[in-house]
Amino acid sequence: MGILKTKGIIIAESNMNDFDKMLTILTPNGKIGCAAKGARRPKSVLMAATQFLCFGEYMLYNNSQNYNINSCDIIEIFYNIRTDFEKLKYAALITKIINDVTDENQNTYKILQLFLNTLYMISETDKNLDLILSIFEIKLLCLLGFMPVIDKCVNCGEKEELKYFSLKDNGFKCSACGKQDKGAIEVSKTTENAIKYIVMAPAKKIFSFNISEENITQLKVISKLYLNSKLAVSYTHLRAHETPEHLV
Repeated sequence: MGILKTKGIIIAESNMNDFDKMLTILTPNGKIGCAAKGARRPKSVLMAATQFLCFGEYMLYNNSQNYNINSCDIIEIFYNIRTDFEKLKYAALITKIINDVTDENQNTYKILQLFLNTLYMISETDKNLDLILSIFEIKLLCLLGFMPVIDKCVNCGEKEELKYFSLKDNGFKCSACGKQDKGAIEVSKTTENAIKYIVMAPAKKIFSFNISEENITQLKVISKLYLNSKLAVSYTHLRAHETPEHLV
């Protein structure tokens, strides 16, 4: 029987048998599926530690077939997300994306760091949720190997007048080249600088800026389309009336 002690966050949970749960935990070394025996019993010491988005230090044991949770020291439960449905919707979408792009036995340290920083911003600040989501998406794509070209026109190498973002060619284009790319999106100087900052800033500082509503809308369109094109999926971005399927 192997013992594993690891920090991680619950990104998926489902009921099993009468009182048990099956969980997916994102750790610095990939996702781990594990069982939590008796976690749904009213007096279980594992009840809080096995809830969606609980971040803690878990003690797991392997019985040769799968992992089981033995104990957990809770670090953060993101209480403000749990009590605000709008914040919960955004957190759920981000978690779905994280679940889709991670796997077992994978170095996910930087992805976990980005995930936790993003949840903290959602939970503890009043920052625009669409801005938080866009920053998360662009930075995640960088971590996955889809870093856009930001210092010059991806087509001709021109370093000035980078007024378009090309989804097809993964980066900025100058005015001349951008006008020839039917799928390129025209961007303001503010949006251009925001994208450059997100790509280059260290993990702990990527959220330390604000832009106008108009530029947030522009950034949101770019991040959504760029994410969908690179991951070859379609994530529905949230509106006030929309609810992710797994929260219904």
